[in-house]
Amino acid sequence: MLPPLISPKMRLRGLGAALALPMLLAGCAAIPASGPTGGEIRSQVKADTSHLGIALVPVTNVADLPRPVVAAPVFAPDYTPPAPTELVGVGDVLDISIYESGIAVFGRSAPAAGEANFDSAAKAERLPPTRVSDEGTINIPYVGELAVKGRTTAEVEKQIRQSLRGKSQNPQVLVSIREGLTNSVIIGGDVARPGRLVLPTNRESLTDVIALAGGSRGEIKDMAVRVQRAGVNGDFRLSEIMGDPAQDIRIFPADRIALVKAPRSFSVMGAAGKADQIAFAAPQVSLAEAIAQAGGSNPNTGDPRAVFVFRITKGANGEDKPIVYHFNMMQASSLILAQRFAMTDKDVLYIGNAAANQPSKLVQIVSQLFFPLVALQNSGVF
Repeated sequence: MLPPLISPKMRLRGLGAALALPMLLAGCAAIPASGPTGGEIRSQVKADTSHLGIALVPVTNVADLPRPVVAAPVFAPDYTPPAPTELVGVGDVLDISIYESGIAVFGRSAPAAGEANFDSAAKAERLPPTRVSDEGTINIPYVGELAVKGRTTAEVEKQIRQSLRGKSQNPQVLVSIREGLTNSVIIGGDVARPGRLVLPTNRESLTDVIALAGGSRGEIKDMAVRVQRAGVNGDFRLSEIMGDPAQDIRIFPADRIALVKAPRSFSVMGAAGKADQIAFAAPQVSLAEAIAQAGGSNPNTGDPRAVFVFRITKGANGEDKPIVYHFNMMQASSLILAQRFAMTDKDVLYIGNAAANQPSKLVQIVSQLFFPLVALQNSGVF
């Protein structure tokens, strides 16, 4: 018998199938995905081939939630108490008033030669603002130079009064600090009135000083505060200071304070509604709120049973300790636990790909490969 004749259409169909087969196999080998599945993440973390010391924590009850981190005191509790507010120091500007009655040295009219200026009415003489020199001294007319550094205003009053003995009859002296550099701090950054700030009582807290400087110009949740004291830096969040009185530390003279805008954020990856870096909308953001801001799990590709939070914490010796928290959001209890799980700055929220979605993706690839052949057949080419 003669072999059956093969029509041109059948030849084209066979050629199309032959060309499509290698493409189909290649598509099966590498199906596009937005990341690993939940099972792949768990197996990789347990294997830990990178030797990062990653810990996997399945969150199934309240005991699995991370404990709130209690920050250790930055500054030593036995810090030297500040000097009293009336202590005089280098650079301070003093207001000095001298009251005289009877024989007066600072009277309006100068006495004649060999006569004392006697006036029964009390007279007050206010000296020009007097700045304490770098050597810690001031200069008083008819007295000369006096060492006042490290003395209180009451001690300076007594010192001037004793120096005027024999020159004035029972003088009374009042000394006050007009500009006190000794009892001041430097505050800068995002505050309304940056610069040198004199502490009125030397008992002011950090929030007191910020308020005296006009307050923060940025949103409280985005502000970081750095306090520099005796070569030691302490970093705080303004929102945490205002929410926890224990962190509202006392400010001492010579402290340097800076307010810096430092928004906190977390990253979203995997099969979420969107991959993005999302800023904290409030001082505290829960995992439930973070998932909602990320658009939740993608209904076509995401697996709500594979919700992970990647975090780097600090160990007892300050070393980095990576940890991965796993939530199965198909369990009702996880919805409650997610509300009590607090996100931290630079967390990574990952939603795993659903393993069941891989066949559907393969079907999509196959349909895309064969669509040109079907179109050619419908057009009459085959």
